[in-house]
Amino acid sequence: MAAQPGLGGRTPPLIDRRTERGLLDQLASAVLAGDSRVLVVRGDPGVGKTALLNHLAKHAAGCQVLRVAGVKSEMELAFAGLHLLCAPMLNRLDRLPVPQREALRTALGHSTGPTPDRFLVGLAVLTLLAETAGERPLICVIDDVQWLDRASAQALGFTARRLAADPVGLVFAARVPGPELAGLPELEVGGLGESDAQALLESALAAPLDARVRDLIVAEAQGNPLALLELPRGLSPAELAGGFGLPGAVPLAGRIEESFARQLEALPAQTRRLLRLAAAEPSGDLPLVWRAAGQLGIPVQAAAPAVEAGLVEFGPRVRFRHPLLRSAAYQSALSPGRQEAHAALAAVTDPQADPDRGAWHRAQATVGPDEEVAAELERSAGRAQARGGLAAAAAFLERSVTLTVDPERRTERTLAAALGSLRAGAFGKARELLAVAETGQLDELASARVDLLRGQIAFASGLGSDAPPLLLKAAKRLEPLSVDLARETYLSAWMAAMFAGRLAGAGDLAEVSRAARALPSPRPPRLPDLLLEALAVLVTDGGAVAAPALRRAASAFVADGSSPAEYLRWGWLAQAAAIAAWDEDSWHAISARQTRLARDAGALEQLPIDLSSQAVTVIRGGDFPTATALIAEADVVSSATGVRYPPFAALWLACLSGNQAEAAPLIESTIAEGTAGGQGHAVSFAQCLAAVLYNGLGRYADALAVARQATEDPLYVAMWALPELIEAAVHSGNTQAAADAMKRLSEAALAGGTDYSLGVEARARALLSDGETADGLYRDAIGALGRTRLRPELARAHLLYGEWLRREGSRAAARTQLRTAHQMLAAMGAEAFAERARRELAAAGETVRRHTTQTRTELTAQETSVAQLARDGRTNSEIGAQLFLSARTVEWHLGNVFTKLAITSRRELRRALAHRGQQDPPATGPDAAAVTRIRSEE
Repeated sequence: MAAQPGLGGRTPPLIDRRTERGLLDQLASAVLAGDSRVLVVRGDPGVGKTALLNHLAKHAAGCQVLRVAGVKSEMELAFAGLHLLCAPMLNRLDRLPVPQREALRTALGHSTGPTPDRFLVGLAVLTLLAETAGERPLICVIDDVQWLDRASAQALGFTARRLAADPVGLVFAARVPGPELAGLPELEVGGLGESDAQALLESALAAPLDARVRDLIVAEAQGNPLALLELPRGLSPAELAGGFGLPGAVPLAGRIEESFARQLEALPAQTRRLLRLAAAEPSGDLPLVWRAAGQLGIPVQAAAPAVEAGLVEFGPRVRFRHPLLRSAAYQSALSPGRQEAHAALAAVTDPQADPDRGAWHRAQATVGPDEEVAAELERSAGRAQARGGLAAAAAFLERSVTLTVDPERRTERTLAAALGSLRAGAFGKARELLAVAETGQLDELASARVDLLRGQIAFASGLGSDAPPLLLKAAKRLEPLSVDLARETYLSAWMAAMFAGRLAGAGDLAEVSRAARALPSPRPPRLPDLLLEALAVLVTDGGAVAAPALRRAASAFVADGSSPAEYLRWGWLAQAAAIAAWDEDSWHAISARQTRLARDAGALEQLPIDLSSQAVTVIRGGDFPTATALIAEADVVSSATGVRYPPFAALWLACLSGNQAEAAPLIESTIAEGTAGGQGHAVSFAQCLAAVLYNGLGRYADALAVARQATEDPLYVAMWALPELIEAAVHSGNTQAAADAMKRLSEAALAGGTDYSLGVEARARALLSDGETADGLYRDAIGALGRTRLRPELARAHLLYGEWLRREGSRAAARTQLRTAHQMLAAMGAEAFAERARRELAAAGETVRRHTTQTRTELTAQETSVAQLARDGRTNSEIGAQLFLSARTVEWHLGNVFTKLAITSRRELRRALAHRGQQDPPATGPDAAAVTRIRSEE
């Protein structure tokens, strides 16, 4: 550490941070050797984080080093931090896949286009870092992360979690890391030990202190190096004699800032004005600062006293000695002084090159309401939203509200700010803004929009029972104002009520559906109108009446008559219509297309639930390896985005596989969390899948108990649970329960009229029949299910038929059915049902070796995904774009795959994967191209 001016001429001793410096040296060495490393350095202000980053930058020999630091006053400018970090690398943009390149260019304001998904921007940054590191290992140092704009922090947090095999290091420094960096490796920097602290303090004093006073000061400074160096500045020996002040009276950071303020007071007035001006311009743009200084008549010579005091550097950029010094310089004047600085900066900021920064400065310079500035902020919010800076857009809108006088415009901007906060995930802020809006004079439409936003906030913050009544109320209020918006709100309310399921209170499915049906049907109907009509009739009149409308709605989505945005918004409910219509092909096609569209649009917040839904359709087709990869991809996206979703697909796979160790905790947690959150759909789903698990394991009494609970679901979960209940009841000897369930199942299945519904109905009815009737029904079930893609359902029909034949004494015929069942179930991985078939075969006189998993070196989920995509002819770049990996990382995974599969080229992948049971997925149904294209991720 170099000597500091004004410290009595002494040179402070080197602070002993050998452990911390050693860890950073190891990080640099690992990156230089070709590995990826991420580290979050955390600690109080002044504890030495920046000094450690300086050490890393200085000693990272052989590595490129890029640095950026967050600035508190720049937190409202979307992607400001990312712009500074990426600027030296932008000449490599053409190497990025087109969607990533366009997303990053739009985010940084270099081009216009559709609003990019914030996580697609993060993926673009990952690829850009990997491309840059391909030339020479790269270390990115990001200081003061707590002051980065949120969009940049989210993109860099995403990137940090996806680094794998590239020579890239990401080192963050923060006082308290935000959620964007949660879970990343941390290095906590604490205060100095007592002896080091004493030595550092003594180096900062011009005269020796009494030992007791010295010890008091060391204790008050809590080992903080900056406090020990800065707090003595400007204090006389008499003032120091009592210590820095009462311990705890002012937080340590506040006392350090007060010390900086004392040092600023000793400077000439023009120098203080210049520093205030520099502090108000977060970019540190030196030419801009000098132009603004010229506006205020501040001479160039005013910089000299501050430079001589070691407070600031006027190099390519203005750099303060510490962020707290910048804060002190900005806060050292009353509001008029700060407004003067912002007004000068606004006057010299290029309105064409940087309109948002100019608008921000004008807003800070404005004392009272100003419609012109408010409108400019509104336009800045639009630009920020177009770039994907949702938090910045909300901040611009919120500031515009405070500058607006006209009551109607103020209300409109407040509601826009609330919507912006909702989209940015700031639910608390959105609620606060709604409360502000309600204090004004609202017309009927604005009041209904408040209700709508409140319901949307409730639904977005948790799929529980709070949202349905709020959305229902909004829909009713919107009816006389906007029929289209009312119908869409009813559809949102229906979805919310579906998730609430049997735990819904007010605003349940029945109430929402009755209200929706009271609306006149538009002619011609839009896609959401078709959905609302079909789903409402399903609840009010039952499946038989609703069947034509359900098929019409599902077919409309399969026919690809909607825009991508409309498909992404309503496709999930289109799947619900297909399921309720027993139309597995349409469900499969809609799900596959929705996943593809979410990937293409970079809609990563929605992608996990789309992947999960597609995985369920794949599981129902018996392709467990592909489903495993889809589930892993959903988990990867979820962990990268922080979006949680119920583990529907993982639960289905574990239960149908008969993996009790994996399924039991998933069942328990899904039921517990669903009950606590008012998500009845999740509870019923888990109970239905538990019945599948128990039927496979032969625990029929347990299966009967949970299946009974699942059949209380008001929608299709009951449809799935009824066959499980009948099978469990028959095996438990409870024929009355089976017969009651059979009536419900027949009504629903016959209304569906598909091979799937008729096959399941025949299989269940056969369980309750005897003689030739039973035999004919089993044959009908096998014939109908054999015409579907539902291999597990077909295999279970063979199993039940074989069990019945054995009990009837037809041992040879039984063996044929049981052998088929065992082969199918074992091949797909339904271990519990396969074991049940093996036991029945043994009882029928045929010995079958107990099925065991082959001993082999298993591929990880991510390696499976990479292998499948490579098998399908994707390049490394294409694979990386889908799996959020760099091309180098894909190459590394392929090397592991080749080793484990004992192959040497991609041409051998198809055979090797087929040998492991990972066949090409079936390309059937109306959207076969989508089905074959879509694969999994990690």
